[in-house]
Amino acid sequence: MPYTSLLGLPLSSDLDRIGEQLHALARAQSTLQELLQAVVNITSELELPAVLRRIVRTAMDLVGARYGAMGVLDAEGRLLAEFIPLGLTATELADLDGVELPRGRGLLGHLIRHPEPLRVGDITRHPESAGFPPGHPPMHTLLGVAITVRGRVYGNLYLSERTNGQPFDRHDEGVIRALAGTAGVAIENARLYQQVRNSSEQFQQLLLPHLPDLRPFTAGAAYQPASAPAAVGGDWYDAMLLPDGSCAAVIGDVGGHDLRAAADMSQLRNMLRALYYDQSIPPSVSLARLDRIMQAALDEIPLTTALLARLEPADGAWQLRWSSAGHPPPLLLLPDGRARYLHADPGLPLGVAVDLPRPDHCQAVPVDSTVVLYTDGLVEIPGQPLDQGLDALAVTASRFARRSPDELCRALLDHPPGPGLDDKAVIALRTPPLMGYGIS
Repeated sequence: MPYTSLLGLPLSSDLDRIGEQLHALARAQSTLQELLQAVVNITSELELPAVLRRIVRTAMDLVGARYGAMGVLDAEGRLLAEFIPLGLTATELADLDGVELPRGRGLLGHLIRHPEPLRVGDITRHPESAGFPPGHPPMHTLLGVAITVRGRVYGNLYLSERTNGQPFDRHDEGVIRALAGTAGVAIENARLYQQVRNSSEQFQQLLLPHLPDLRPFTAGAAYQPASAPAAVGGDWYDAMLLPDGSCAAVIGDVGGHDLRAAADMSQLRNMLRALYYDQSIPPSVSLARLDRIMQAALDEIPLTTALLARLEPADGAWQLRWSSAGHPPPLLLLPDGRARYLHADPGLPLGVAVDLPRPDHCQAVPVDSTVVLYTDGLVEIPGQPLDQGLDALAVTASRFARRSPDELCRALLDHPPGPGLDDKAVIALRTPPLMGYGIS
């Protein structure tokens, strides 16, 4: 029976014990809140590389570790195929330049072979320690936990050196074990998302045409899907030779970033291809007919922009005839590399007002010039006027103007003026010599 004071209150030793219990309870409550927030942060990521780095950073924050790393196992589960370290300073990274990343031997290999939580107070004293390579920062303590995805060990989470100088304790181990369970779910979600994204991108690519043989024109086209969370969209392009030797091209953008937008895009592209094959009608009439067909054939009318253009010989030169349904203007690259936009009335987008006509436009185009058609995802910069993106695209196009049309299109996608969050498509046609068209 413990001694008490005359007033029946606990003595100091009891008060100390109660204080320790309250401190432990407060620490547990604080850790629980931090762990719940960590779960939200980790599961909010969808891209696998970002998920892995977020897991390591969160674990470091939860237990106050200076260093952290994620080791991803190879397909056989015997060695590390990937190693993601965090916490190293620029100097420490420079000291390790040229040193091979850990493959999972020594103490790290112990955790691979025995996927139970590993807590070590002095790494050098562990019987399986293999030491550190030259230039490695000194590390004494280690906390390692395996991360399991669908019952299989995916990798290991490593932490070293608490910032307060104390070794990792059982509380730290419990927190990281709880985090590892969430990490496994987040990794699986990211892997599933990547699979769906890859399938969606393949679906989108299957919907887009491979450009046919357009000789004597040279042509190129490219498409890039939207960034997360969307992987598909409604951007499309197409081109074909017409019976009179002219070349028709179209670029379009169906509103939306999902499979529905991609499916609508495919329908519209196929309908428009049949319409513009008739070279006897101007581009504006083809767009008007498409507008009316959309009203009759589609249950829901998507807001769509499109630009239909035709390169045809006329008066000793090439002539570009086009009509736009709310789409950005064509970009003309002259033989000397100069770039200029063919600004003209864009007309109304498809699906807005069927009865309102759209104008046709005409522009002479020299031999060996390139006409570039693109979607707005290539020129939009969030928070900035559209002119800024258009100017940037023109500069890039002029820089790569003498590349082949295919290389030019790829360069434009690789050097966007903005962050490139939307899907984007581009098609380029280069005018050939006029020999063979009855014009010398």
